[in-house]
Order: sequence, then structure tokens, then C-alpha cells
Amino acid sequence: MAADWLASAGSTRIDTDPLGSVSLAANALHGAQAERARLNFPITGLTVARLPALLVALAQVKRSAARVNGTLGLIPAHVAEAIVDAAGAIIAGEYHELLPVDVCQGGAGTSTNMAMNEVIANLALVRSGRAAGRYDVIHPNDHVNCGQSTNDAYATAVRIAVHRLNLDLAAKLNLLEAAMAKKAAEFAGHHKLGRTQLQDAVPMTLGQEFGAFATTIGEDAARAREIGKWFLEINLGGTAIGTGIGADKAYRRAIVGALADETGLALVRAQNLVEASWDTGAFVLYGGMLKRIAAKLSKIANDLRLLSSGPVGGMGEIRLPDRQPGSSLMPGKVNPVIPEAVNAIAFRVFGLDTSITFAAEAGQLQLNAFEPIIIWSLHEAVDLLTHGIDMLIENCVNGITADPDRCAANLTASTALATELVPLIGYATAARIAQAARLNGDLAAAVDEIAPEHSDFVRARIASLGRKTTTPPAERDGT
Repeated sequence: MAADWLASAGSTRIDTDPLGSVSLAANALHGAQAERARLNFPITGLTVARLPALLVALAQVKRSAARVNGTLGLIPAHVAEAIVDAAGAIIAGEYHELLPVDVCQGGAGTSTNMAMNEVIANLALVRSGRAAGRYDVIHPNDHVNCGQSTNDAYATAVRIAVHRLNLDLAAKLNLLEAAMAKKAAEFAGHHKLGRTQLQDAVPMTLGQEFGAFATTIGEDAARAREIGKWFLEINLGGTAIGTGIGADKAYRRAIVGALADETGLALVRAQNLVEASWDTGAFVLYGGMLKRIAAKLSKIANDLRLLSSGPVGGMGEIRLPDRQPGSSLMPGKVNPVIPEAVNAIAFRVFGLDTSITFAAEAGQLQLNAFEPIIIWSLHEAVDLLTHGIDMLIENCVNGITADPDRCAANLTASTALATELVPLIGYATAARIAQAARLNGDLAAAVDEIAPEHSDFVRARIASLGRKTTTPPAERDGT
């Protein structure tokens, strides 16, 4: 940055906006409107720097607009070049922390949009050797925001941000799918007890159980990619309420294509810009998709906790990696902390989906004022899920081991194998065998008593699981 700008730290400057004058640090890159927003919304202590996908997308909108406006002669060419350069720095991840606006804000995103306009204008000034605040040279509204309204520039950036966040999430889901599929192959030969309503049901393999986890996760990755395409339809060029007021017609024709080139995305202009200026239905749908993903991940986490429970007094069919001591009192106890953290993430995502629903419903007439809450909620939800999936893969799934002996023991001690007899002897007889086995704890003995012609089948089936049967009938009879 310019040395004279850095040297101005500690001094002040006066910026003005339609409401009057505001005192700022001389080297502040934001201006009067962002400063008012900073003072108006001391809410969470989290600034929009926590939403990098949004800031990158919004800077791309500004850079695309500057290129179009410069080409059309709507702003001076040298001003357009300076804006393009400054916006490029923000796209590269610089200066995000200098936008001081809280993530929770009123005003339909105007605070964030104006903060971006001011930071780009001042950064362009500083990078060209001028002092911040020289808006007679590069103006936040007249130059950076030329042809735009918050209602189309910010709304477009929100949609691009969600699209990109969603691509990252889908990729993480595919990584988890692969991790589960690898475990499914590893556990393919481990026979175990399948359960319904937490009760013994029918035989299955541990590989089938993990294969089902992989399939359901892969389905969600595919559905997420489908829904993500909805956010490629944008209202840029519609300005305030979709009428295009205040924007040059040539700019309106060119801007969506320019932004598509800038982002590399297949962006399209909404068919009805008035409708697109207030419709937030895609966010409701996507929030529901995130809730669906969270619910499935939480269900899988619950299953991992149950399957690893005990390990002596519970199912104990799998072992999760030991991650930390589980008690300040009970020595040797290790808790399933990674699946528990996944549960906690899911609970938070459920609440964020509710916030998105209320915010979408609260739109009135030609605008929804609550897109800042929608993007904050979506950004947090996707961040939680993507980081949670990384955690689940690295700190849990990759290190899961099976206890094949426990799997087989739980299966053969149950009545689940009686289900395999139904095609041979009918439901009623099989039920009698199951009831007898439940009383004496010995399925083979119950078959010997009730359907001895099938004893060899049952004993061979139990032996195939690597378990020993009870004493053969001839020896029990003393023969």
C-alpha cells in the first residue's frame, strides 16, 4: 500500500453521506455508510468477514460492473481499471476484515453492499497513490455501484455464494461416501444381527450396514448438486425492484454475461426480474436440503454410537478410535465424542433452517429485507456440515474397526436365524422355534426339538458364521 496512507494511521478524516458527516480513522478503507452500520448493529461481534464466499462473490459483481461500465464509457476508463484492480484484491481474499459490518443487520444487505463499495473505492484510491476519502476521484456510489442497487448486486452475490458453498459441501459428502464404501468392503465378510426398533431382526453383514451409509450419503451429494443449480438464476440488471431503473440499457444487456465470464459459472438472467427481486423460495428449499443432510448424518452418528456401545455392556460390534478420556471420575471410559459432535452440528443446522424459513416468509411486496440473515444462516450451516464431515472422516470413520466375534456372537445368540427357516417350515413353526430359543438361549436345540429335519441346515449356518453350536443331539441323548 501507499506509504503515505500507512503513515496516516492515528489521524482522522471526515466522510459524508446523505445523512451528514462521519469521523473516521484516516486510513480506514470503509466510509461513512459502513461506519454508521458498524455503530448501528453491535449485535454478534461477527463481521461479514466471516462470510468469505459472499464477499468474494460481491467483489466479482463489482469488478464485472466496472468492466462493463468502463467499456460503455459510463465511467472513466482509468476509474474502471482502478476498481477492477481493487476488487481483484478482495477476490483474492485480502482486506475482508476491513469491512466492519455485523453479519446480523437490518436494511436488506445495503450495509454490506455499501461497505464493499466504500472499501473498493478507497482501496482503488490508495493503490493509485491517492488518499482514502477522495470520492471526487473514485466514488463508492457513482463509480463502484454504477448501474446497480443492493437489491440486485447483493442478491446476486448471495446466490453465487450459496452455489459455491454447495459445491464444496457436495464434494465433502462424496469423500464421506468413499470412506464409508471403503469400510463396507473391509467389513463385507462380517455377519451380524440386523435390528429394527432396537430389537433383534434378521441376519445381515456389517459391510451391508456401512454400504447403506455410503449410499444414502451419495444420494444427498447428488441431490445437493441438483438444487445448487437453482442459484445460477440471478436478477442482476434489475436494480431496485426488477424494473432496471437507473441502469443503462446497454449495461443491462451485458452485465450477466460479463459476470458469467468473471465467475466461470453458467449464470442466467431471471425471466421475471420483478419476481426474482423478492422470491427467496430457493433458499427455503436449500435450507431443507441442509436439514435433510444433517438429519441423515445425525442418524448415522447415532448408529455408530449404538454399534460401538459398551464395549462390554452394549453391542460392541465396532470400535471407534479412542479420541480422548471420557470421564473425570471413571478411569478407562472413552466416549464416542466425534459422533456426538456430529449430532450437535445437526441440531444447530435444524435451528438455522428454521431461521431461513422465517426470514423467507417475512418478505413484503417487492423485496425481502432479510437476505442477510438467510446468507448468514446458510453460510454457517454449510460451514458446520463441511467441517463436521471432515472431522467425521478423519477422526472417526477411517479408524473404525470391527469385532467379528462379537458380531457373530450377537447374531447366533439371537432368534434372527429363525427367519431363514420360514420358507422351509412356515411362519408358525418358525415362531415356535424362536420362542423356544428365546427361553433356553439355544436356537439349534430348539430346532432339534421342533423341526429336527432342519437341524443340519441350522448347524451349518451357525458354523458358517464361525461360531460353535451346542452339543449335537446324539451326544445329548447319550448315544
